[in-house]
Amino acid sequence: MAGSPGRLTFWRNRYADFVTVPGRRRPMKTKLPMVLADRVSNRHLKLGEASCVTEMALMMACWKANEFSDSACAKEINTFFQCSAKAEAKKKETSPEESSGTLDSHQVNKLLGRYPNIRHYY
Repeated sequence: MAGSPGRLTFWRNRYADFVTVPGRRRPMKTKLPMVLADRVSNRHLKLGEASCVTEMALMMACWKANEFSDSACAKEINTFFQCSAKAEAKKKETSPEESSGTLDSHQVNKLLGRYPNIRHYY
């Protein structure tokens, strides 16, 4: 009975997904449907490098040396504010999409909300 055609057909059909036949592609089996979810998790983009750190350190060192007097450290304070204004202008000049080429999770959720998956067919 080991060589009966019915038994051979049974085992061939049952294990056809596990046996690789040259020249024939196996069908892909998925455990879940291959559709996008309606939301993505909230992930924050990596922050860029800090700007004006040296100016801030000089300003704080001046404050510490002069017992936190603003009038004695006016030059350092003005330098720090000018540097931070330049950094803000540079940050506003380039949007996050242009600099990294990716969307953040809030923008992706907004797009997925506009184009949801079809849940049922009529």
